[in-house]
Amino acid sequence: MLSLHTNSATLSAQNSISRTNSRLSNSMTRLGTGFRVNSAMDDAAGLQIATRLRAQTSGMQTAMRNTQNSISMIQTADGALDETTVILIRMKDLATQAADGSATDVDRAAMQSEYDALTDELTNIVSNTTFGGTTLLSSKADSKFLAAVNFQIGSAETEVMTQDLSTQLTTMHSDLLATNGGHVFAADGTVGTGTGTGIATATDANSMIALLNTGIQSVSSVRSALGAAANRLDHVYQNLSNMVNNTKNASGRIMDVDFAEESATMMSSQMLLQAGTAMLKQSNSQSSLVLSLLQ
Repeated sequence: MLSLHTNSATLSAQNSISRTNSRLSNSMTRLGTGFRVNSAMDDAAGLQIATRLRAQTSGMQTAMRNTQNSISMIQTADGALDETTVILIRMKDLATQAADGSATDVDRAAMQSEYDALTDELTNIVSNTTFGGTTLLSSKADSKFLAAVNFQIGSAETEVMTQDLSTQLTTMHSDLLATNGGHVFAADGTVGTGTGTGIATATDANSMIALLNTGIQSVSSVRSALGAAANRLDHVYQNLSNMVNNTKNASGRIMDVDFAEESATMMSSQMLLQAGTAMLKQSNSQSSLVLSLLQ
């Protein structure tokens, strides 16, 4: 039917052009951003899932940084205790040497002088080893490992690793105090508070050997607990790294655009748009045929 008021072909062509233009616009947006989902209208359910995955990924990446910081803190404490062990072994060697009958009182006085200096440094290390401004091993109230430490090792509130070294650290302080031999070991950081007599005689020196062995064992106990915690945190880091990679892949499969597929869609839409525009031009010319009937 020829009509001036209604042109079905034109209306159909306009609808087709509108739909094609919408698909073309979506394809260009996706290719421009690299994302298949750019708004909730594109994929409401997919966007919701991807958002949860991104939040989880971000939390796990933060937890990975937490584990690295925690391992660094533990390594700082372990390094200090390693040097403490070296000092205690040297103190034990001095006690063993002073307990021998071949040593004279003058010899023992020189050994006691070194023993006192080592005790001062022992006090300094245990009392003043810090990480980020917080003491780690001292008997001060704010000492990090004198209470349970909670490590956040995941993105959920339940993913917490608790390490409690308070018992081992308190025992270490007590055993080190027992080895001072008259020279006060001050876990609160007071260095050089007196002159010791722990190895001033052969009998005292012989008694100090067992006490120093106990002190070495106490330090080793704390180091063992720290090493176990650091190893676990290292495994936590590796596991989080794997989870982050897999979660990112899952989010990418939802959000990322397939460039090959979308490029083909864009080319198809462009061709359809050109064809639709040409047909719209042709359909508009049909109305002019009505005038020929009036001539």
